[in-house]
Amino acid sequence: MKLDQDYMRMALELAASALGKTNPNPVVGAVIVKDGVIVGTGLHRKAGEPHAEVHAFRMAGDHAKDATLYVTLEPCSHYGKTPPCALLVKESGVKRVVVATEDPNPQVAGRGINILREAGIEVEVGILQKEAQQLNERFIHNMIHGTPFVISKVAMTLDGKIATHTGHSQWITGEAARKEVHLLRNEVDGILVGIGTVLADNPRLTTRLEGPSKNPIRIILDANLRTPLEAHITDCKEAKTIIVTSAIAHSSKAIALEEKGVDLLTVPSINGQLDLKIALKELYKRGITDILLEGGSEVNASFMRQGLINKYLVYIAPKIVGGTNSYTPFRGEDIDKVEEAVPLRFEKTEWVGADIKITAYPVSNK
Repeated sequence: MKLDQDYMRMALELAASALGKTNPNPVVGAVIVKDGVIVGTGLHRKAGEPHAEVHAFRMAGDHAKDATLYVTLEPCSHYGKTPPCALLVKESGVKRVVVATEDPNPQVAGRGINILREAGIEVEVGILQKEAQQLNERFIHNMIHGTPFVISKVAMTLDGKIATHTGHSQWITGEAARKEVHLLRNEVDGILVGIGTVLADNPRLTTRLEGPSKNPIRIILDANLRTPLEAHITDCKEAKTIIVTSAIAHSSKAIALEEKGVDLLTVPSINGQLDLKIALKELYKRGITDILLEGGSEVNASFMRQGLINKYLVYIAPKIVGGTNSYTPFRGEDIDKVEEAVPLRFEKTEWVGADIKITAYPVSNK
């Protein structure tokens, strides 16, 4: 006989299939079970469309009466683009609801669960809670901090090099790892690099996958507007581009970039460096809920030292570059003691082709 964890795991798998498609909403999966038989399933497919519970109840029909609903996130209790799911569940006739984790949205935050309990429905909370929270880590961060969830992606050799002393880096990792990065680009709202990467590599920063995919918004940190007008990222037919700058907004260069469709975001600078905290808040206001950080070592270091990286994805290739002047993932200012290092928590280690992938979180972001 299947247990609560088994059905909740199914619901989590349903939710995970929509990663990157529901922003700014969370991903949610639902499974309805009656007498050991699955009578309804659903997931939230896209922002503005029906929630997971709606699809599950449509499938279940009359079989929902006296059934158990498994849902990965607390049913919403507020009116948005869709009606509250808590009221739908309340009127469905289910006798038991199993919720993986509460909704951090201040408009919900336990209210949906209370509505169900007050209606006499048995509610259990916390089944596979860690897995559910990790699945919606982007949404939870958004609700708590009001800034994008920042993921740092690094591809390096065994000796910690991301490029040779000439800046050559194609390719550090194998094909499987590179494909996985494009899958990640397909999930996030934005991809961020510094002007150094634009000048050195002239990247397109697009998603290259077989079949339908999306291109994230390209975000370039360029304090002095050094982006060449002929750079690939100024071609906004492929994807939208935002340049974060502290330069005068109405300069001739700014006007030329804007005429090409580039969006300029002007933020203050601190000691000649862009104010990244203000930049993130402004980007979130523009609808960017998560960012894949693929910047050079100076940009990576700036985000890391300010505690602005929420998740680290490190791909380690079975290669050694060596050399004194080869590039490392994080440069910036030197520290004096090991105690000053940023502490991380290794969450998972796995093989991706011939490479090793480590998923880690800052200790402060447990």
